[in-house]
Amino acid sequence: MAKRKSTQVQVGNILLGGGAPVTVQSMLSTPSTDIPGSVAQAKALEQAGCEILRAAVPDMAAVKLISALKEAVSIPIVADIHFDYRLALACCDAGVDKIRINPGNIGEDSRVKAVAQACRAKNIPIRIGVNDGSLEKHILAKYGHPTPEALCESALYHASLLERFDFTDIVVSMKASSVDATIRAYQLAAEKCPYPLHLGITHAGTARMGLVKSAIGIGSLLQQGIGDTLRVSLAADPVEEVYAGRDILKALDMRGGVRLIACPTCGRTRIDLISLATQAEQALSDCKKDITVAVMGCAVNGPGEAREADIGIAGGKGEGLIFKKGQILRKVPENRLLEELLAEVGKL
Repeated sequence: MAKRKSTQVQVGNILLGGGAPVTVQSMLSTPSTDIPGSVAQAKALEQAGCEILRAAVPDMAAVKLISALKEAVSIPIVADIHFDYRLALACCDAGVDKIRINPGNIGEDSRVKAVAQACRAKNIPIRIGVNDGSLEKHILAKYGHPTPEALCESALYHASLLERFDFTDIVVSMKASSVDATIRAYQLAAEKCPYPLHLGITHAGTARMGLVKSAIGIGSLLQQGIGDTLRVSLAADPVEEVYAGRDILKALDMRGGVRLIACPTCGRTRIDLISLATQAEQALSDCKKDITVAVMGCAVNGPGEAREADIGIAGGKGEGLIFKKGQILRKVPENRLLEELLAEVGKL
């Protein structure tokens, strides 16, 4: 797929836009006052594969969290700022890698200028984060409700405030809870601005429905070549957001690692395929090999239908086949299928 060309910004040791790989983000869900808990969650997120981490900074006391996170993890830290420009300035001094702020929400031009100057001095990019619940009154009056056009206009309005002070290290997001509105807002922005785009569906829902909405919205945009970084927003453990984001990229062949395919089972199935597939997925979750692994229910949809798999198993009655690129290697008892599969993966 042809990727949209954008400007490029640097967030700590990560590049966004300009042809750089799409990165996966998440946000701390611990209270900003709980520094030990926040540090522990940050480490867990980094271990899960989070590449950029955001933390809310609601007051000056929370600025201490930025310093603690910078010492604890090696991934870039983003400070989420609302209304008080002094929090952005303090986070810059604390060593933050990126600021998330809406310039129109922090008051007069002198405050916007102060933030722009502080970020420019330390090469800190700014993400303009627009969502459907925080549009400006004049834009809502114009469109009546949060339309895709309203979301895009709001984002470009905030960008213009920074551009007024020659600041262009900008990342833009326009998130709605509506999948369709989000997709169309990003499509408009992709045409109208040069900046990297941060993808996401805001307040998408629980781990179940939020994942469905995010996969459709984020996946559709990525498939069109739109998007440079993403967050899957879930009402769940943020580690699940990271796994979901990486899986979306993997499904689009935009990220390496094991791609596990499994049949949905039918009346021909004579092994506990669902359990077997789940165990295989868990066992291979940290495998970095760029391979396809198949867990199939029977000989009918095994070596034949999954012939493109690098390695696979197909079940029978109390036994199964190990196959490689559609060619049967051997037959093994059911209770050794997972063991034999993992051994073959190890040989690849």
